[in-house]
Amino acid sequence: MDKLEYAALGQTIYHCVLPNGLNIYVDVRPEYGKQFAFFATRYGGMDLRFRGEDGDWLDTPAGVAHFLEHKSFDTEDGNALQRMAANGVDPNAFTSSSMTGYYFDGVQGFEENLRTLLSFVSVPWFTPESVDKEQGIIAQEIRMGEDDPNDEAYYRLLESMYMNHPIRTRVAGTVESISHITADTLYQCHRAFYRPGNMVLCAAGSIDPQRVADIAGEVLPGEPSSATPTDHGREEPRQVEKQLTRRTMPVSIPLFTLGFKGTPAEKGRGLRQRLVAELTCDVLFGPSAPLYNRLYEQGLLNSSFGSFYSSGPGYAFIVAEGESRDPEQVRREVLEEAARLGTEGIDPAQWERLKKAAYGTMVRHLNSMEDTCIELAEAHFSGEDYLSFPQVFQSIECADAETLLRSWCVEERTALSIIAPEE
Repeated sequence: MDKLEYAALGQTIYHCVLPNGLNIYVDVRPEYGKQFAFFATRYGGMDLRFRGEDGDWLDTPAGVAHFLEHKSFDTEDGNALQRMAANGVDPNAFTSSSMTGYYFDGVQGFEENLRTLLSFVSVPWFTPESVDKEQGIIAQEIRMGEDDPNDEAYYRLLESMYMNHPIRTRVAGTVESISHITADTLYQCHRAFYRPGNMVLCAAGSIDPQRVADIAGEVLPGEPSSATPTDHGREEPRQVEKQLTRRTMPVSIPLFTLGFKGTPAEKGRGLRQRLVAELTCDVLFGPSAPLYNRLYEQGLLNSSFGSFYSSGPGYAFIVAEGESRDPEQVRREVLEEAARLGTEGIDPAQWERLKKAAYGTMVRHLNSMEDTCIELAEAHFSGEDYLSFPQVFQSIECADAETLLRSWCVEERTALSIIAPEE
């Protein structure tokens, strides 16, 4: 295995690529009593169209990636989730717009549990009866999400910002879309996306890197494979599709999500754009920002206010969300402050303080094996090296955030989703 040294962080990562195309990253931490493993595929809720084995493009219903995550724990011998839990570890999984990940952590039986994880994820077992039963379970989960004001505000925002990109599609799909998912659909998508060349294995703890690679080589298929081509629709225009969407629900005070449609990062520049965008969020929306304090004093915001940056293949955006008696006034104030900062410039002292704080937060997150493994996997899928962030931080200047404010935080690229109280 290759030994990757990160002197600025005092970190060492072991990396190799198996003959079947699987990339493996191992973060050895002999001082830790716990071990963690994360097995992920480059397949999420937005991957609705892909090239099949015969070379033809295939369209699938919304929600298949999430449905497949639910069903992957089923095996001919029973439920792998229960088996691993009985073996002393805490297993789980999640599906995002661009990735599905399966993981466990524990203090014993690492090698046995790693074999189980790799086996049930890579060997599908579905029956028509079990798929029908799962449709009812997931339909209930979807309805619960549709009744959640925060979820509803967020997805309505994405539908307002994007015209073509499937990021506007709910990860779990709809009750209607999942009704078209069959066992054959799941097998077809598993063959396409759950092959080693489209996946990554990250592990951390007091473990032997070579043993991780050996076990993966023993359990997984040995045939060479590669990433699956996907199609995310026509190129997105600069502007949002709709600047305002509103719905009433049983809330006591209006909820809002305010989105700024950005430009997807160039290849190899995703980590840098993420750090610039997150620093811009701190400058514009952070608790020490003049805007937040002014709106808080005016009673337009409360402590629920926050912001984040999100990106993936073909999309990038910033979101600010919270509660307000007048979300449209908040929008106006935000755009005015963004224009002011983009023209007059960001206070250099504030910038340096926020930059140091952001860097410190990222370094502290390395103490978490879970965070480190997931970040390594996401960076691998985007073709980048997450642990190069110290060097990337050094290259970022105040002018980068000011350019982003002038480019992204403008009227035509802004959408507002409001969930208002019922009459």
